[in-house]
Amino acid sequence: MTTFAVTAALPGRAPEMLTGAGEIRAAPGSGPLAREQLLALVEGADVAVTMLYDRVDEEFLDAAGTNLRGVCNVAVGFDNIDLAACARRGIVVTNTPGVLDDATADLAFALILAARRRLGEGERLVRSGERWQWGMGFMVGHDLRGGRLGIVGLGGIGARVGARGRGFGMEIAYFGRRESPNAAELEATRLDLDELLASSDVVSLHTPLTPETRHLIGARELGLMKPTATLVNTARGAVVDEAALAEALREGRIAGAGLDVFEDEPNVHPGLLELENAVLVPHIGSATVETRATMAELAARNAVAIARGEAPPTPVPLPG
Repeated sequence: MTTFAVTAALPGRAPEMLTGAGEIRAAPGSGPLAREQLLALVEGADVAVTMLYDRVDEEFLDAAGTNLRGVCNVAVGFDNIDLAACARRGIVVTNTPGVLDDATADLAFALILAARRRLGEGERLVRSGERWQWGMGFMVGHDLRGGRLGIVGLGGIGARVGARGRGFGMEIAYFGRRESPNAAELEATRLDLDELLASSDVVSLHTPLTPETRHLIGARELGLMKPTATLVNTARGAVVDEAALAEALREGRIAGAGLDVFEDEPNVHPGLLELENAVLVPHIGSATVETRATMAELAARNAVAIARGEAPPTPVPLPG
């Protein structure tokens, strides 16, 4: 019988789908396991259903043993998985693309609005009990209409953020290694990264984390942005140099930032925590009841397909 090692409790129909195809060995909670617990859980498993915080490396694969045929990540990203090590062992890797695009785009645009209109700062003021008074210069933010939304990575999520920006009357520009098939519908202009940063009122990041994109936005890039601009990151934390961002925000070299992801989660650079112009939320881009259930069910479909010797719906290309 196929053994599925599931590293966190799954919502929706996913447990039922796995039970119908084999035996589930599941973690009891929804948060990360200690490393020793994780390695013990996957020992002898045929397929591992993993979360974005589970480090799937040589140690993990050794612990799982020779039965392991697949690693099914419940996430779009797969930077937690050593793809080369999986390829060497003939292990199939899958992810959950597409199903969380709208939820993450909603969250990205919520961060854009919160940062541009100073919503976090305003809510903290009201909750503090401190006296405040409406005035012409009180809590003034920036309009979206008529501004440029620069999107780094015009894939599924980036295109949906662009569509929301168009609804708010924004002009769309994007940076990507190649022409995006989504550009025509959005009437989006392709720019190189420096030009996009220098000309955009809002920059929203939607690129995977790779060696090339680590600290893609650092001190030099932040220095190119307008002092009235906002940076939003719902991709991966390490795409942005948090120390450089904290310094740019503190010195007013950019107006604000909205972050859903961080370099060393759950830790956040202390320089960001003390800034009123940083909107910070705890990696909740896909955190809707409906989306999380759909993600888990797609991961389960991948796992069942691998167990049956079939091609999974959403494989990750492996090197070599």
